Order: sequence, then structure tokens, then C-alpha cells
Amino acid sequence: MSSTPGTGATPFRPSVPDPAELRTVASSFGGVAEAYDRARPRYPDALVAAVADAARGVAPTGTPPRVLDVGVGTGIVARQLRAAGCEVLGVDVDDRMAEVARRDGVDVEVARFEEWDPAGRVFDAVTAGQTWHWVDAAAGAARAAEALRRGGELTVFWNAGDPPPALAAAFAAVYREVLPGSPMAAAGTLSAVDGYAPMVATAAAGVRASGAFAETREHRYTWERTYTRDEWLALVPTTGLATRLPAQTLRAVLDGLGAAIDAAGGSFVQQGFALALSAARA
Repeated sequence: MSSTPGTGATPFRPSVPDPAELRTVASSFGGVAEAYDRARPRYPDALVAAVADAARGVAPTGTPPRVLDVGVGTGIVARQLRAAGCEVLGVDVDDRMAEVARRDGVDVEVARFEEWDPAGRVFDAVTAGQTWHWVDAAAGAARAAEALRRGGELTVFWNAGDPPPALAAAFAAVYREVLPGSPMAAAGTLSAVDGYAPMVATAAAGVRASGAFAETREHRYTWERTYTRDEWLALVPTTGLATRLPAQTLRAVLDGLGAAIDAAGGSFVQQGFALALSAARA
């Protein structure tokens, strides 16, 4: 739908683990909160503008749109929405991530979203960037509906991008050697969009199961980003698989990936999409 230079995607192709695994992984990012905030990519401006415009369309006249950001983390999405003229409240399961967001003035409440209490507050939009897969899809949609103004939209989205094919194959070879059997060992044969498709489908099923929303809509926003060797190696440790790796294993992964990027000239262009699913509260 649109192109926004400077956005990127995480290198791991996520699967959908069981709920206990979800809680464990979701709580692991706080250990790398500072690095996460520096390295994680932002989202296309057109996506952020679409969310803000939709929220503005249902907000009371003369008031800025109020957005609830689920899995706010260090505040990446919240800051983009704030720059687009929104007031943002974040919810996150990890107080270490929340603390980083608060330093930049983002208001954050620490709770699992499924258990979070809106306490009568009403929002014009609910968002979740790269986080809705950590939430129970049906319970999360029901809680979002509880917090949304009639007509307000739930929008969940993920960045999904691929390195050039030869480099993707080289990355996969590193993972097969260091982490055989890991999701990334097959990354050279699976596109990022295909890898994230189950998450989008699960989110859509949860929205339908809640019975509180109109028909879901899917959107794609194209992006392109050039990564240097150092930028990629700073990003990898902030991803869900890497946050729980022993230091020695992570070092072996980074050494292998670094050598592959060096062999490719020291940098590469990653292209992909921001995949978004939205639905208005009925």
C-alpha cells in the first residue's frame, strides 16, 4: 500500500507456541530492554497515519484520539502514535520494558492484557505492534472491545521482511549448525510473510470469536531498509528466540551471521511488509 524507508523487520520467523511458552517468551524481553528500544524497527508512517485517522474519526469533537497500545514495550509504537497527534496509554507485562517507555513520557500500566482492567475508561483505538501473538487472541479481542468506543478499531500488526535469498540461505545454514531444529534453521525456505501468516489468521479468528467486532480487514504496507553488519547483529539479540539463549550459543550465532554479512559485502537491503489486521467495534 505504501513505502516507508527506514523500517525493518525482525529476523526470526515466529511460530505460535502454547500459552505457557508465550508467557515465558513475552517476559524475556525486559532483560534486553535498552537494546530492544535502540535496535527494533519502527513501523511505516502510512500505517500509523491510518490508525490515527480512524481513531480521530470516532473521537469526541475537539479532543485528541485516545489509543490503548497493547504490549507497549519500550514505547516504539506509542511514540509514533503520539507524533501523529494521539494520546496513548500502554499496557505491558514487563515492568523493565515499561520503565524504558516511561522515560520518554509514555504512560504505562503493567499487567497481562487479558487481566488488565479498563476501569471504565474508553479508547478510540486499540493497537498492538509485533505483540498480539503473546496475547490470547479471543480473550484479548474481548478485552479490547470492552475498552473501545463504538466504531473504534482494533489494529494489530507485524513487520515481516526477508534478506536477499542468498543471504537468507547463509543465515539458515548458521542456525542449522548452531541451533539445529530451531525455527530459523528453515528460514532460507520460508518467506517472512508466510511465517507471520498463522499469527494474522489466529488474530482474525480471535476477533470473530469475541463476537464484538465487524468484519476483519487485512492491509499490507511495503517497506525497505538497508542493514549494516553491526545493525543486524544488534537486532538479533532482541528477538524472541535469542533472548533466552546461553551467552556462548548467542555468540556463536552472531559470529556466524556476521561472517555471512561480511561475505555479502558488509550490508544488505531487506524488503518486506507491515501486515495489519483491523476490525471496528460493532
